[in-house]
Amino acid sequence: MEIPSLAELKKDLSYLSEKELITLITDLAKFSRENKAFLYFKLNERDQPGLFVDSVKEELEEAFQTANTKNYHLGKKAAQAIRRKLNKALKLSKNKADQTELILFFCEELKKYGYLKFKHPVINNLFQVQLGKAKKLISGLHEDLQSDFSYRIEELE
Repeated sequence: MEIPSLAELKKDLSYLSEKELITLITDLAKFSRENKAFLYFKLNERDQPGLFVDSVKEELEEAFQTANTKNYHLGKKAAQAIRRKLNKALKLSKNKADQTELILFFCEELKKYGYLKFKHPVINNLFQVQLGKAKKLISGLHEDLQSDFSYRIEELE
């Protein structure tokens, strides 16, 4: 079976009634936690613009607090797992400022919780790659935001 293009799906959706669309969207939300989170944030982002960033920060903070960092191997595995959570969250937001904020938060937490003290190449590379992503995102933002985020990057380096 060949999956139709997004344009074809949009066309088919335009023929559905409001009730059918609601049923379809709720069925999609049941498939995965990410779909449900995406729907929740999209429905509430107009009323609470910082809701997405705050909830992701909470989730990442909790993951950093519960992570096992007794040695470099466990620290590396924990950092990689937390980065995977970050990447899933980044897919839910198209806002570059929010993405930059979350990536910088991740880097700051890596530094705060002592992951960089292991001087493990995987952890250091993970940190540098995330900083590179943040710098790339910052270059496309408004000048005021660029200066704010650049200051935070300088503190991390």
